[in-house]
Amino acid sequence: MKFTLSWLKDHLDTEASATDIVAAMTMAGLEVEHVTDPATKLAAFTVARIVEAVQHPNADRLRVCQVDTVDGMKEIVCGAPNARAGLTTIYAPIGAYVPGLGVTLVEKPVRGVVSNGMLCSASELEAASESDGIMELSDSLAVGTPAADALGMEAVVDFEVTPNRPDWLGVAGIARDLAAAGVGTLKDLSIAPVPGTFPCPITVTVDGEACPVFAGRLIKGVKNGPSPKWLQDRLLAIGLRPISALVDITNLITYDRARPLHVYDVAKLVGTTIEARLGRGKAQVTPGDQPSPAPHQDEQLIALDGKTYDITPEMSVIADAGGNRPIGLGGVMGGESTGCSEATTDVFLESAWFEPIRTAQTGRTTGINSDAQYRFARTVDTHSLVPGIELATKLILDLCGGEPSEIVVAGQAPAAPTGFAFEPDFVEQLSGLAVTPDQTHRILADLGFDVVLGSPWTVTPPTFRRDVEGKADLVEEVARIAGYGTLPSTALPEVARAVGGVLTAKQARGRVARRALAAAGYAEALTWSFTNQKTATLFGGGAAELILANPIASDLDCMRPSLLPNLIEAAGRNARKGFADAALFEIGPTFHGDRPADQRTVIAAILAPHAPRNWDKAAQDDLFSVKADLLALLEELGAPVDKLQTAQGSASSWWHPGRSARLQLGPKAVMAEFGELHPAVLKALDVAGPVYGFEISLEAIPEPKKKAHKSKAAFSPSPLMPLTRDFAFLVEKTKAAGDLVKAVAGADKALIAAVRVFDVYEGPGVPDGFKSVALEVVVQPREATLTDADIEALSGRIVAAAEKAGGKLRS
Repeated sequence: MKFTLSWLKDHLDTEASATDIVAAMTMAGLEVEHVTDPATKLAAFTVARIVEAVQHPNADRLRVCQVDTVDGMKEIVCGAPNARAGLTTIYAPIGAYVPGLGVTLVEKPVRGVVSNGMLCSASELEAASESDGIMELSDSLAVGTPAADALGMEAVVDFEVTPNRPDWLGVAGIARDLAAAGVGTLKDLSIAPVPGTFPCPITVTVDGEACPVFAGRLIKGVKNGPSPKWLQDRLLAIGLRPISALVDITNLITYDRARPLHVYDVAKLVGTTIEARLGRGKAQVTPGDQPSPAPHQDEQLIALDGKTYDITPEMSVIADAGGNRPIGLGGVMGGESTGCSEATTDVFLESAWFEPIRTAQTGRTTGINSDAQYRFARTVDTHSLVPGIELATKLILDLCGGEPSEIVVAGQAPAAPTGFAFEPDFVEQLSGLAVTPDQTHRILADLGFDVVLGSPWTVTPPTFRRDVEGKADLVEEVARIAGYGTLPSTALPEVARAVGGVLTAKQARGRVARRALAAAGYAEALTWSFTNQKTATLFGGGAAELILANPIASDLDCMRPSLLPNLIEAAGRNARKGFADAALFEIGPTFHGDRPADQRTVIAAILAPHAPRNWDKAAQDDLFSVKADLLALLEELGAPVDKLQTAQGSASSWWHPGRSARLQLGPKAVMAEFGELHPAVLKALDVAGPVYGFEISLEAIPEPKKKAHKSKAAFSPSPLMPLTRDFAFLVEKTKAAGDLVKAVAGADKALIAAVRVFDVYEGPGVPDGFKSVALEVVVQPREATLTDADIEALSGRIVAAAEKAGGKLRS
């Protein structure tokens, strides 16, 4: 919604500047988005008068002018053909920024003569799209007058209107609120009736559902044409294109009083009856002004925007020809067949009230977002029909002449709001504002409420404030006008600090995980908590109770059962845009039911490697890289990594069955799953493989025992050199190497620092059904150098531990 300062002052007697108005609007709850103030942009420009203009000594097309300016007499070089002595124009001093040129003036010679400023054209001030010379202003303007004042340019305020305040869609409504806030005095908004001189020959009928009430008036003998300059300037200032006097008048009243109107060319109407009814569907359009085929056939409308719209039975339709020919969509847009032109001499003026929800739905169905539709969808004052016609009649008679008929009204307007009890003390009780009853009474009365004093008061909202339904709404009105800045300042009571850290254990682990994964080269992704049901089903979800009743998009209709699908799709989008290598992770909730206990916090990461072609054609396998990252992360999170079991072949169905596993403390304590994603799942997501990943359930990680102190023990490296010993053990082919590693590492925790698998062999020399696993054991002495006997004893313990795990030392 836009308006100019002079427009506002038609309804508000005030000396406030645009800055003051904007500040008052903000405090009264009106969200100002932007202010275009020429006075600020053109602050450096003022009126000046050329005293003398002589030929430039070194240029045929330049003149050297002596100019009387606000800064005294200045010598200015000007190339405009109309520069002459006695001309009143606009002067820009050195240092001024010229918006039309995009330059800042500097003092420099022009063909040997220094120009101490500039004389400006309209286009250079962005007051016109083009110009032939410098501006020629009235000689009555005094030297030094600000350019914005001389050109009649004024500030335009653009603000956002909340859906509950349709009265703000008219400048008069804004003036009413500002007057209540003490910015000025509200002028008389009453509209004097214009008596009709003859009965209206047009009959109006309504069905009560498509249009509850419809008022109209015929005005004959009008002369349509361009509207006067003041009206065109007012519409242009808020971004509307002037069309003709009749149309411009209805647009003016739409923005001035939030009362949409429409005018029909009577000569183009078929018959003498206008009917407001529900639509009948898609229609066949007949040529000329002949009525459409018989009733109950499908309908269409060619609207004023030149487009053809299908009419559905839910739409409100204005029709003539006995109700058979649509000539407008009620509350949205009129039809092309009855539009006014310069040849129009008789017009029928429409002022109706259309149901907001039906109007909003019509706008969504047709895609039309007209000024009328915007207002009717938010509801228009139900008692503004006749006043709107009277105001439009006066303007039409003043600008176009003519003779008005009597007003006809069909139907009945919705009932006015009813009064309710209100205690003025409730303002302080609910808001904390110390507002006297007299102040409360004045504010409510200034806002248009009818207040009957008593015990309690009886307050009746006006018909343009149907958003007020109870005493809490009245407190809000009083509070915003009295000013939230007057609320008493009371310090919040001190709250004892919670024992322990600020973060919960789960939150702290999430923070640690982010840092660890980022350090490992993964990039964090933030994806939707939704996916589509088909994808959710692939990952064990998609249950009926997890389907969204009102999804934000058709492909985001189900709560996600896993973080993996959104990460995989993100990697696919990156690959399609030329960034194939992706390492992504996310920490967030997954949903496995509609109860609070069914929500889990998960850490998931994926690798989507696509290595460049290499001469040795060696296959790149990142499965073990993902496993290493997973184990390193679990160790950072405090998980008992040394006690984890690796259960291969039991991971979820979206993992590759031969290249995935679980990490668990037991069959019922699954902590993580990792591996390669199933090719069928990747195909369903339209992502090229391979893709590796893991998923950790934070809730499954047991809480670590609390330590007596938070600081880590001091680092104490051994002064002795470590040594390594290699062992090769025969184990069953199905035996996990990790189990053997874990057993060997536990043979002597004081001396064994690390155990690594460096070879796995199957073939000649190894019995069928077995494999040879070669381990490198790192031994780190701490107190003394190990003797041969010590090493032999340790080796014996290692072999014994391996045998307990099913391994036999290979000879």
